[in-house]
Amino acid sequence: MQRRVSIHRLLGVITGALAGSMFLTLSASAQSPKIGDPPEAKNMRLVGYSDLHGRSAYQPTVHHQGSRYIAYVGHHGGTPDVPQPINRLTGQAEYNGTSIVDVTDPREPKYLAHIPGLKGNYEEGGAQMVRVCDGKTLPKGDPSKTYMLRVFGGQAHEMWDVTDPAKPALVTKVVEGLRDTHKSWWECDTGIAYLVSGAPGWRVRRMTQVFDLSDPTKPVHIRDFGLVGQEPGATGTVPTELHGPISTGPQGNRVYFGYGTNKGGVLQIVDRDKLLNGPKEPTPENLHYPVVGQLNMLPFNGAHTVFPMPKMPIAEFANDKDGKVRDFVMIVDEQILNECQEPRQLVFFVDVTIESKPMVVSNFSVPEASGNFCQRGGRFGAHSSNESMAPVFYHKVAFITYFNAGVRAVDVRNPYQPREIGYFIPSITEATDKRCIKVDGVDRCKTAIQSNNVETDDRGYVYVVDRANTGMHVLELAGEARAVAGLP
Repeated sequence: MQRRVSIHRLLGVITGALAGSMFLTLSASAQSPKIGDPPEAKNMRLVGYSDLHGRSAYQPTVHHQGSRYIAYVGHHGGTPDVPQPINRLTGQAEYNGTSIVDVTDPREPKYLAHIPGLKGNYEEGGAQMVRVCDGKTLPKGDPSKTYMLRVFGGQAHEMWDVTDPAKPALVTKVVEGLRDTHKSWWECDTGIAYLVSGAPGWRVRRMTQVFDLSDPTKPVHIRDFGLVGQEPGATGTVPTELHGPISTGPQGNRVYFGYGTNKGGVLQIVDRDKLLNGPKEPTPENLHYPVVGQLNMLPFNGAHTVFPMPKMPIAEFANDKDGKVRDFVMIVDEQILNECQEPRQLVFFVDVTIESKPMVVSNFSVPEASGNFCQRGGRFGAHSSNESMAPVFYHKVAFITYFNAGVRAVDVRNPYQPREIGYFIPSITEATDKRCIKVDGVDRCKTAIQSNNVETDDRGYVYVVDRANTGMHVLELAGEARAVAGLP
């Protein structure tokens, strides 16, 4: 024990000498981190922090709003121990919903507001998903306003006016009476939204409802969409449910749908124009009509995030006659069970240059032995990536959350050989929630970081939020990783 204390003191001296640019890196033989231990990091460093009032966080969206940068954070529901955390701005106990944080100065995030969500713990409550568009960008929006699209638990999609982010106001319910919701996509330049919903009559709890939200005050339903076999009236095996779509808009004319989380994954490549303007009745023929490519994954891997990376110049192929530029989709699976009690979920890179024949060409994973992650508690495995396509990182560096292994920075300039160039695992705090598994019928619980989702802004900051109530960490790249991104 004395040796361990001495090592920490030595590292503290080194860290201080380097002005905070170096953090503790644990060896594979080290014990699991505990409260008071410093973060673990390589080529990534902490800039700022918000505890988000101790709420379990899912999706951060960072919006450049006028002269400010505002982080909108969707939350899971509460826990049995703390079903309604206190909103410290008002002193009121509130069900988890949406946090709004000013990150204009990333060193000192300022909590502005909390909008309560649906009553319920964990996945049963909260308001996990959030997207934001300016009215001046939307074709029919009020140019003086900023709008936020969010879910209300699994029951509805809502539109909010967040022109003054400290005083959000409900605009309208886009759609209600759903069985579930999840991570939707909203095109700010067209207003088209691909809402992950559980529409009545469909055979899965998550499919797609396409809406025109170009005028946020007047939602217009365009059509419903999903895999053949999910539609009302179908028979036989039900394909795995939708997790989330990402659209390249009218310029790219593609929508990428990811189905499955930790099993039965499907990447579906869809012609956007045919989806929006083709026949809309959900028959097998009509559902198949806009599909230009599909990759069915292994039964034990899912597709949580499907991130398009088209027109990638491959330096290795620079002297080749053909194929110097390729199209890719990065598929990130989601680990579900704690302490490695299921097959490992990874990151797959898919060459979709020939869309009708997508092919996995590489993968990325974090070596478990590098941190004894299966023993740390909670989930260990891939979950999600950043979704911003701002030039600062796009086609260069991707950020992958790995639950108890934190967030990993990956050099994707050659998707055939992705390479980790940095990572950051936050410190456990007093608020970090426990994670349990059954051992001989009895709960065995451990406290562990659960880095859940990650996003970036156009300045080059990285925002990672924690599923186990540990808050939001604002990071920046350092060393080699910063050089790969081309940052000064």
